[in-house]
Amino acid sequence: MPVITNIEDLRVLAQKRVPRMFYDYADSGSWTESTYRANESDFQKIRLRQRVAVNMENRTTAVKMVGQDCKMPVAIAPVGLTGMQHADGEIKAARAAEQFGIPFTLSTMSICSIEDIAAHTQAPFWFQLYMMRDRDAMAAMIERARKARCSALVLTLDLQVIGQRHKDLKNGLTAPPRPTMANIINLMTKPRWCLGMAGTRRHTFGNLVGHVKAVSDMKSLAAWTNEQFDPRLSWPDVAWVKERWGGKLILKGIQDVEDAKLAVQSGADAIVVSNHGGRQLDGAQSSIEALPAIVAAVGSQIEVWMDGGIRSGQDVLKAWALGARGTMIGRAMVYGLGAMGEAGVTKALQVIHKELDITMAFCGHTNLQHVDRSILLPGTYPT
Repeated sequence: MPVITNIEDLRVLAQKRVPRMFYDYADSGSWTESTYRANESDFQKIRLRQRVAVNMENRTTAVKMVGQDCKMPVAIAPVGLTGMQHADGEIKAARAAEQFGIPFTLSTMSICSIEDIAAHTQAPFWFQLYMMRDRDAMAAMIERARKARCSALVLTLDLQVIGQRHKDLKNGLTAPPRPTMANIINLMTKPRWCLGMAGTRRHTFGNLVGHVKAVSDMKSLAAWTNEQFDPRLSWPDVAWVKERWGGKLILKGIQDVEDAKLAVQSGADAIVVSNHGGRQLDGAQSSIEALPAIVAAVGSQIEVWMDGGIRSGQDVLKAWALGARGTMIGRAMVYGLGAMGEAGVTKALQVIHKELDITMAFCGHTNLQHVDRSILLPGTYPT
């Protein structure tokens, strides 16, 4: 195992080992990628206050997210095609999260199915739902999540239409992927990945193929998904999901204060300040920049989390200091998975937790629950 000291080490290794079309799918944004880059760079503008001569023993980063015990305020975000970063990727990431003590979220557009995750884990996991026109299919998926003991449903609100991601177009990333000469040549340079994929039967979208009447194979899946993402999604649809689910509901994709207020009115249990990793509206605010105003408006009424740009435990601490009661990581997990499979996801979580724990101590705290924005230098963070 190579020496891994930070998330960037995992990213570099993943880029070497994962086929270009799938690596670029995860590590890219829409249009000019300005929001994708700002998600990460805006964290770097925030400065921390170092404190000394403070007893640093007996530190804890433990919290609860929608009532679930977590070793740190981090959950694994839903990422489509995770099983194409590494064979059986969603299973491996879910097992790593379970062992570490944080929640795992399975995407609707995953390679491994809801049932696969339930069969390979013991802890409850979360399921992320995209709203499709086919309400019968949505109702059936919600019921499958319930039977698989999912403890929360994450409804993504910012994918009514799909943002244009230039790298995906250039790489021919379609469903199924287009076998261009460039892609074939690139695959020949990834023997580790190819061997892993040859050893698993999970090569398609496990939550859809064989479960939706109109989707019997990858070809029919492409036709179905092209017409199914529902541009009419509105707050009455959120109420429809909440009624059918009946459990903890998390709304992902909130970037505006007015939308946050509507989310509170919907009866959701938590919201995720998110711009879909910069993959939808290019030119939108970074998540960390949007966070404080939303916390100020609704933070006393609902759990406010955030995702986008988190590459270290310091980023998690900064988000917590600005009022986020939880964070979600997608790319940091994907880098670990693509680099070293389940061990890589575990390593990513270990790196983030150690950075969070040590930075909290340097800022003069031993209990994350006592951390607020007083650990940040005035004038360096958004308000």
